Amino acid sequence: MKEIIQHFPDLTELQLEQFSKIGDLYKDWNQKINVVSRKDIDEIYSRHVLHSLGIAKVMSFKDGAKVMDVGTGGGFPGVPLAILFPDVQFHLVDSIGKKIKVVDEVVEGLGLTNVKTSHSRVEEINDTYDFIVSRAVAHMETFTHWIKGKVAKKSNHELKNGILYLKGGDLSEELQNFPKATIYELTDFFKDEFFDTKKVVHLPIKYKP
Repeated sequence: MKEIIQHFPDLTELQLEQFSKIGDLYKDWNQKINVVSRKDIDEIYSRHVLHSLGIAKVMSFKDGAKVMDVGTGGGFPGVPLAILFPDVQFHLVDSIGKKIKVVDEVVEGLGLTNVKTSHSRVEEINDTYDFIVSRAVAHMETFTHWIKGKVAKKSNHELKNGILYLKGGDLSEELQNFPKATIYELTDFFKDEFFDTKKVVHLPIKYKP
């Protein structure tokens, strides 16, 4: 928790309370439905919450923005971002029902009112979003195919509408067909060795109905 406060010093009392609750909520639900690996559950703040908030170091979403989290799993990066940006609408999507059940329980436990969830494949979602976030659920080529037609036309942020993707390792081969992609190294923001190979990739996506 202290890592969150260190990197995000302007949190409100409500946000501090919500972030402090996350650890216990996930530990409790993870015993019933395993959505976080056993070895990671004790490191949930650095390996999941802070990692998710790496996107916020690259993009500060404006009030009223719409963000979809594809393959959210247990709710990452969507839930931590929803706490940090209470006036942004988040849509968390996963095709595995038990994972969405955990997300629903965590969202309720945190009192988040800016999150909706769908037990669905992303291809079945009929809406558009300013940004689509995710944490390494698929190769970029596959991912862009999944989210085709789901990026809103009008850009209201410093970065153009598109994908903000948490990825790790050497991405040169994966991104060779995406010359407009920009890679942000999370070591520029976080010093823990866990982030040594972690990145945020921004890929602008043109609106195509």
